Amino acid sequence: MLVAVIISVQHYLYVPPLNSIDFKYKYTHYNDYLLFRQSFFHLIQHKDLYIGYPYEYYDLYKYTPTFSILMAPLAYLPNLPGLILWNALNALVLFYAFRKFPFSTDKKLLFAVGFIFIEATTALIISESNCLMAGLLILAFLSFENKKLFLASFLLILATFIKPYGLALIPIFLFYPSKWKTLGYLAFWSAVLLLLPLIAVSPNELIGIYHGWGMLLKNDHDVSYGISVMGWLYTWFGIDGKYYTLAVGLLLFMLPLLRYKSFEYKTFRQLFLAFALVWVTIFNHKAESPGFIIAIAGVAIWFSQSYSKFNLALIILCFLFTIMSPADLYPEYIRNHFFKPYTIKAVPCIIIWVKMLYELMTTDFSAKEITLREKSAAPGSLLA
Repeated sequence: MLVAVIISVQHYLYVPPLNSIDFKYKYTHYNDYLLFRQSFFHLIQHKDLYIGYPYEYYDLYKYTPTFSILMAPLAYLPNLPGLILWNALNALVLFYAFRKFPFSTDKKLLFAVGFIFIEATTALIISESNCLMAGLLILAFLSFENKKLFLASFLLILATFIKPYGLALIPIFLFYPSKWKTLGYLAFWSAVLLLLPLIAVSPNELIGIYHGWGMLLKNDHDVSYGISVMGWLYTWFGIDGKYYTLAVGLLLFMLPLLRYKSFEYKTFRQLFLAFALVWVTIFNHKAESPGFIIAIAGVAIWFSQSYSKFNLALIILCFLFTIMSPADLYPEYIRNHFFKPYTIKAVPCIIIWVKMLYELMTTDFSAKEITLREKSAAPGSLLA
């Protein structure tokens, strides 16, 4: 929370250099927050959400009109307190989710929180929503685990109406008991959040807004590769097939669900959660560096219950080349001419995701849960 406040104040006080583009248009270092905030006023003023407003912020708004309405409590605040509360909310939800996650020992919790800290800071630096997204998805999972179906459905659909990432977790929840009740709750919250912008616009206008959003996303997909599997295949091998890659990735994502009998084991469910968190990042054609907090959250959960020397080597690789890739650990020339053009940040996560898939398809989870309980109980053990 302290880091979130410091980052907010530092970026609020930033003054762009004279004669720069930032100075000309009065761009700030908290552009994404302004983009979210202004979308609310654009909605209630019946303006087009999905065109550029260069004298307010740079980039395009690519979220749902529902998210615009949800920004109302912060939109009416002055920029500094609104920015502080926004970044604090992101930090709080993410770290609260990790605090509630059932790590088998406090040391595993401490490791996981420490592992995600730098990546979370990277996301907070540009006042993005990815920390919030990761936290909501994990809290939705935990609510399903605790049989709080109504709350779980709300959190999952809320995350989906911020970014469509939440859709990736819906298949796993269909294997919980009371699946028809869950589907009913999911449908209820989908309808509520879908229609929430009617507070500010007419039904016909809302239909037009959603159509505009869909067209923006379609055009956006056609021109971008992102720090993703698609970007890795294109920059390393010259393979240009985003839709085919996404289709293969979706089939691989669904593959572990064939082992539905393993779903009764907690370790399988937790591993699939981690698997999904990495998947929504590395198969996102618009993935940027701050978005990797979602994948890193998944990596931390995976390693907490899948320790081995090989996995330790993978997580060190992830720390050095994913988490630290935008940091001053590396000279600026290497960051700009090696890491960025060759999507190096994505590579360790891609390797770990493949390892997760292997574990989901081959592990005897009944034996694994017994082994983990025994090792956790052993005094002085590494796992304990």
